[in-house]
Amino acid sequence: MKKVVLFIVLFFSFLVTFSQDDSNPVLWSHSVEKISDTEYELTMTGKIYEGWHVYSQFTAEGGSLPSEFTYEKAGEDYELQGITTESKTITEYSDVFELDETFFKKEAVFKQNVKLLDQKVRQIDVGLFYQVCKEVCIGEEVSFSFSLDGGAVVKEEKEVDERSLVLGDALSVDLKNKELLNEGKDTIINSNSGLWTIFGLGFLGGLIALLTPCVFPMIPLTVSFFTKQSQNKSRGIMNAILYGTFIVLIYFLLSLPFHVFDSVDSQILNTIATNVWLNIVFFIIFVFFAFSFFGYYELTLPSSWANKMDSASNKAGGFIGIFFMAVTLAIVSFSCTGPILGGLLGSTALAQGDVATNLSAGMTGFGVALALPFALFALFPAWLNSLPKSGGWMTTVKVVLGFLELALALKFLSNADLVGHWGLLKREVFIVIWVILFLLMGGYLFGLFRFPHDAPKQKLSGIRKSVGLLSVAFAVYLVLGLSKMTPLRLLSGLLPPDFYSVFEQQSDCPLGIDCFKDFEIGVAHARSVNKPILLDFTGWACSNCRDMEENVWSSPEIYPLIKDDYVLISLYVDDSESLPVAEQFDFKYASGRVKTIETIGQKWGTFQTLNFGAASQPYYVLLSPQLEVLNPAIQKTDADTYKNWLTSGLDRFNENSLMTVK
Repeated sequence: MKKVVLFIVLFFSFLVTFSQDDSNPVLWSHSVEKISDTEYELTMTGKIYEGWHVYSQFTAEGGSLPSEFTYEKAGEDYELQGITTESKTITEYSDVFELDETFFKKEAVFKQNVKLLDQKVRQIDVGLFYQVCKEVCIGEEVSFSFSLDGGAVVKEEKEVDERSLVLGDALSVDLKNKELLNEGKDTIINSNSGLWTIFGLGFLGGLIALLTPCVFPMIPLTVSFFTKQSQNKSRGIMNAILYGTFIVLIYFLLSLPFHVFDSVDSQILNTIATNVWLNIVFFIIFVFFAFSFFGYYELTLPSSWANKMDSASNKAGGFIGIFFMAVTLAIVSFSCTGPILGGLLGSTALAQGDVATNLSAGMTGFGVALALPFALFALFPAWLNSLPKSGGWMTTVKVVLGFLELALALKFLSNADLVGHWGLLKREVFIVIWVILFLLMGGYLFGLFRFPHDAPKQKLSGIRKSVGLLSVAFAVYLVLGLSKMTPLRLLSGLLPPDFYSVFEQQSDCPLGIDCFKDFEIGVAHARSVNKPILLDFTGWACSNCRDMEENVWSSPEIYPLIKDDYVLISLYVDDSESLPVAEQFDFKYASGRVKTIETIGQKWGTFQTLNFGAASQPYYVLLSPQLEVLNPAIQKTDADTYKNWLTSGLDRFNENSLMTVK
């Protein structure tokens, strides 16, 4: 349990500290000293920021990660003389890991003697992995290139073998009319509305956070502080508005690391989103969050953080002081906002599409909702009198959030199950568990059982009974969907797909439509039957893909078009099944970056990026059997737009076929 707590604290505290100046708290330098014609001493020095520490190579097993060196071509161009030595270290007992840990403060110096086996060698490359910690631990990698003759350092690009080059070239296809893919993109791809939806969900999460006991009591206290401490009323109002602005800014800044990830590799966020083990980690975290809301333990960040921020706000004064007050709010309210932020992080960072932009929209919406009352009550202080008093109703809000956290946690476990093809959490099993959860929530709201932090039993309010009825009604709705009496279209994307069932299915393709999961095989079939191709870039864990299939493809006007007039090729970019060894290869991008293709999902994700310049799903393309692009690509949209898109592509294919016959 202790390590789970540590992981959760480190995970979210890393996001909090990422945008600060000391987010890269070690400055590295290196030098080389010639001892003889064949012997050299390599020195690597790290200047460590105040308050941080770096772990030794020799810290105890079972504790924090030790520093590890990788000497490229050791034993080939040179040999190591003894072990890598270290400067003075500190050893202290760790309460978290319950053992002695060895680390550096202020400075870490590593030295390694080498002896050349080939005197023509002019450069030695060394890699270092290390962990640097404060209240948060960050794993870092750094590389050193030592020039033995004082000449310029040469960075070698990784070369790929001939077989990999051939397999890599095979991923590239000769598309005709490729320029048509992005024509009218701004109007045909419905993305802006999606961003507003994410913003709205974030805003809703912020409103819910306002009702928790960590935030709600702070509203009148903070507003009163600004209005009373300022020299005049207008100044107090201005400070409160500035305080709210800083709250929005802080939550927006938490999303910036994901933009950095996205700029490194267009597929990296999709890889993170569909990683089996990361989904399992999120499942565990959300279960942990839920039981903290149930009152079994308290989830807080280190109190020293809040104390430091509070002290900084008092010392700084003015704009800077107000900023630190906003940071203090973010820290002290973490026990209530953390699980809600986690839900927002999970549902956007683990969703398909432009994850970084979605997350920024959601986090900004959360910050706006959290900041809004501070500005409004500063403008209209009389409204403070109308606020309900703190009490047991806030505990009820936390418990309801706990049940919702458990329901969301199951989605992450479902993602892992779908991507890993385990067959454990089929659609019916998932629905039954949700039915149980919402019946339990209804039972709690009707007072059938209580949790540890509940107040003494009191008369149930009308609102509590109403929410209890809604919870039970939702459970009934799920049961009706389970019995096929009511289609669960409102939950498309949250539930496993229809074809992922405990009952035997004729097809594992969407809606039972015949589909191909290999591009070349699908194209060959399209040529044999002379039909256009609907190329569907999708994912097992893609919520928007399920939404399109169950709410748009299922339309009576669209389903026959896809089933009868097109050849459907569905390529799953998150499929974790390994490719046969003979089909695994290293793919080299034009930039020189090399990526190892080991799974089916990596192959089709790279195929999409390489040929269509896109990395989000769902992503649909209409092609002729001769690989002519029939109209612009499209993503998630409404049924009418999708129908017109399909019919226009079919019309163009038929026109081209007639011209070919003539």
